[in-house]
Amino acid sequence: MELELRGITKRFPGVLANDNVNLTIRSGEILCLLGENGAGKSTLMNIMYGLYTATEGDILIDGDVVNFDGPGDAIAAGIGMVHQHFMLVPVFSVAENVVLGVEPTLTGGVLDIEEARDDVRKISGQYNLDVDPDAIIEQLPVGLQQRVEIIKVLFRDAEILVFDEPTAVLTPQEVQEFFGIIRKLKDDGKGIIFITHKLKEVLEIADRIAVLRRGAVVGEADPATATEVSLAELMVGRPVELKVSKADADPTDVVLEVRDLDVLNVHNQLAVDSVSFDVRRGEIVGIAGVQGNGQTELVEALTGLRESVGGRVSVGGVDLTNASPREVHNASVAHVPEDRQRSGLVMSFTLTENFVLDSYYDEPFSQGIKMDWDRSRQEAGRLIQEFDVRTPSSEIPASNLSGGNQQKVIVAREFSRDVALVIASQPTRGVDVGSIEFIHERIVAERDQGAAVLIVSSELDEVMALSDRILVMFDGKVVAEKRPEQTTNAELGLYMAGASSDG
Repeated sequence: MELELRGITKRFPGVLANDNVNLTIRSGEILCLLGENGAGKSTLMNIMYGLYTATEGDILIDGDVVNFDGPGDAIAAGIGMVHQHFMLVPVFSVAENVVLGVEPTLTGGVLDIEEARDDVRKISGQYNLDVDPDAIIEQLPVGLQQRVEIIKVLFRDAEILVFDEPTAVLTPQEVQEFFGIIRKLKDDGKGIIFITHKLKEVLEIADRIAVLRRGAVVGEADPATATEVSLAELMVGRPVELKVSKADADPTDVVLEVRDLDVLNVHNQLAVDSVSFDVRRGEIVGIAGVQGNGQTELVEALTGLRESVGGRVSVGGVDLTNASPREVHNASVAHVPEDRQRSGLVMSFTLTENFVLDSYYDEPFSQGIKMDWDRSRQEAGRLIQEFDVRTPSSEIPASNLSGGNQQKVIVAREFSRDVALVIASQPTRGVDVGSIEFIHERIVAERDQGAAVLIVSSELDEVMALSDRILVMFDGKVVAEKRPEQTTNAELGLYMAGASSDG
């Protein structure tokens, strides 16, 4: 099968998202698609998957023009997509999720669960996916949930598979297992489109590399001769510093003190189990772990978004156990949340409004019961320039920005005041290399100006590059503490998978 995108152009009001894009993917090859946030990758894939209609251009399958009125048409044509955020029903079994919407039935329309199980076993065995058809989704680790998504698209006879940031939540060991699955799919004749920001992975897995910038294909690269540096420059259009530049830490006083903290998750189960640690002024402490091991609940407890059920939290010697978000903010704590759209921004608000979300009630933006919008817009303009937010105006809604620029808005708002403690959760998730470089520089600058910094990231390279000390969380506990110069990604990956620090 050959899928061709020919002259694809997509215009939104005031925005040229895709500009005369030409791409071809064939059975039995892996095409990696690179590009900055806002480069047009998602728009292009949504056109290919029937979610958008191109303004100009054609989609061709084996030389014939096709028209998709929705994802159902794309699926019927042999195109499948595995989204970064899995589309699974947590309380359903693997088999029930796989056949959802195209269920095999017995007489009377009753679900033929045995046939569904057999289909899962057949596909699982053929591609070495090793998934139990009767397992409940919410009880599976993310690596196995991803395999269920792969089985779903294969069950629907996909010949071209699109993977959007597929390794974002995997341990190093799971990444290698996933690459084995991808290679097996390729060997079986499937065409793979692999979208990622991780340049090392591109060079390891790709047969061809295409780079988008400002909506257009600016070049293709051969993974046999390309380098991370050359790919980053092609993506951004300028040289990019891929390594975090920072001096040795000189930590002083304890700023954040956490003792025996217990926190429940939304199911009233213990998600943080007697966790204790300190973060000192002038150091960056990184927390590594596969998502879902208590990091989210820990950060929410530290920032006033979730009550703890035991233990103590203090900042600068002041007890902030179960304090409100405003009390935490007023204690000179900056918070970059893990989900920028759910917890960091009001997407329908303008950038100006988002910049003052946590300070609208204070001077100089508040004049009693009246907002000083002129001063607010002036501050927004300053932050847009200082933090290199790519936007035509401070008066457009946050929803109009790319993910990387949305993240810069949050970083600008949180770092634009003097803070004693920075808590940054997944600070560069889904962010391109140019924005990653900028955000890392700002985090290091906060440390060097005397702040204590706590980062939580599922990106091991990020934890290793930024941290002065590393804590690893598994099943709600801190299972290891390491210094980056004294450990490796492989060792940290073992701790992330449940190995204990005592062997």
